Amino acid sequence: MAVLAVTLWFGIHAARADASVLVRGIGPEPGSLDPHLAQDLASFNTLFELYEGLVAESPDGSPAPGLAQHWNTQVDGLAWTFVLRDGLQFSDATPLTATDVVESIRRALDPRLAAPYSGLLSAIAGADKVIGGRQPATTLGVRALDRRTIEIELSRPVPHLPQLLMLPVAFPVHPELRAGARPDRVPGSGAFVLTERVPQSHLLLRANPHYHGAAEVRLDGQRLVVTEDAHSELNRFRTGELHVTETVPPGQVARLRSELGDQLLVAPYLGTHWFGYNLTRPPFDGNPALREALSLAIDRDILVRHITGAGELPAWTLVPPGMADWHSIAPDAARLSGSERLALARQRLQQSGYADQPLRVQIRYNSHPLQRRLALAVAAMWRQQLGIQTELHNEEWRVFVVNRRERRLTRVFRGGWIADYADPVSFLDLFRSDSALNATGFADPDVDALLDAAQRENDPRRRRVLLADAEQRVLAAHAIVPLYFHVSRHLVSPRVRGWNTHPLDRHLGRWLWLLP
Repeated sequence: MAVLAVTLWFGIHAARADASVLVRGIGPEPGSLDPHLAQDLASFNTLFELYEGLVAESPDGSPAPGLAQHWNTQVDGLAWTFVLRDGLQFSDATPLTATDVVESIRRALDPRLAAPYSGLLSAIAGADKVIGGRQPATTLGVRALDRRTIEIELSRPVPHLPQLLMLPVAFPVHPELRAGARPDRVPGSGAFVLTERVPQSHLLLRANPHYHGAAEVRLDGQRLVVTEDAHSELNRFRTGELHVTETVPPGQVARLRSELGDQLLVAPYLGTHWFGYNLTRPPFDGNPALREALSLAIDRDILVRHITGAGELPAWTLVPPGMADWHSIAPDAARLSGSERLALARQRLQQSGYADQPLRVQIRYNSHPLQRRLALAVAAMWRQQLGIQTELHNEEWRVFVVNRRERRLTRVFRGGWIADYADPVSFLDLFRSDSALNATGFADPDVDALLDAAQRENDPRRRRVLLADAEQRVLAAHAIVPLYFHVSRHLVSPRVRGWNTHPLDRHLGRWLWLLP
């Protein structure tokens, strides 16, 4: 009866003449609706609607009061206190207390759960021992002082802790989820509630009447449409089926700008797209010359002009531009002419031992038109410039993510990263030897040591130097092939209001509304 009532509610509101239901593309099917297990962009964007953390995200992407109405830290930055809003509830009207916050953080760090983003919370005192299975989660430096007050003790200063607490891995979750219930059937804490999920089709959300800011939410609900095909998504936008697209088809930005004008929004985005090497298996383990040869043979200018075609910038570094007080140093190869790079690529291929013997490389990528076009273009460059044959292998997103993580089938794979928060560490931590998100298998004790030292460093200038050194070591090892720096690309209907473009490119429904 409860499900019927929810369905009827959504149907009635969607049918009203003044109904305000935002319909938006979300890209691939979300991999997980468990905040502590999610690791893909579609999952994150869905979870930001269904949950809220101690710290929320403002319309411009900066931290703002969320479930916590305020917080403070000591001078040394090692102890933080968060005070919850009075009368907080989950979407089923169950009280949300400081104990829920504490137990959820313990769950996220429990090694039995194997949360891929647990490392973001590793600065909590005792987290390293809990993640390593040497101590129980009850020993963590996080405790409820009363029903509304949480104290978090850190083992090292983390000035950007509020940004980390904005992310799903830090979301308080309902006791039912902590007890093992299905993620799509448990109440959340965000501005919207999941009412229906049809795999490979859509998710229906309605406004959460128990959300602390419910009076400020102007949408009745949202329909999140799975849109893996950018051309199909564009057609849906043209016919009015979508108010917002997740992206636009590659190579069509100029035409769409002419056709749709200001409805096309292209903006800088803190993201880098790369190809990764499996460094744990032949032919790339122990052969940096081969890895460098393949990288040098790729013409990044051709990729951004003719394949992506939306204002992306060629990439030679890991960390993208656009972060305050940060500038990556590109390798010398970035300053060579095209012919000089090709000559060096052939020299490195000779040094690798594969110049005079056949080499067949496989590129594995998720099913998507742009990913296929990129793989085809790179394969053509390797064949023409180095005589290397390439096999293309595409997979549905969730299968691809598993295979990439396990490193059994991959050789060269589609990689990349979108910043979770505006700090170089968001990219560099992927290359820690023990990171659950380290898909290449890259392991360098010196990089680990540099990142550890940067974590302990309070001086911003010295911290930047340590992080820059870590990035240089990753690039010098040719663990990845940086291809381009992202831009965000959306089509947004003139009916949509409250859209605020920013480098993190997250646009929560609680800040949006529709004109009649």
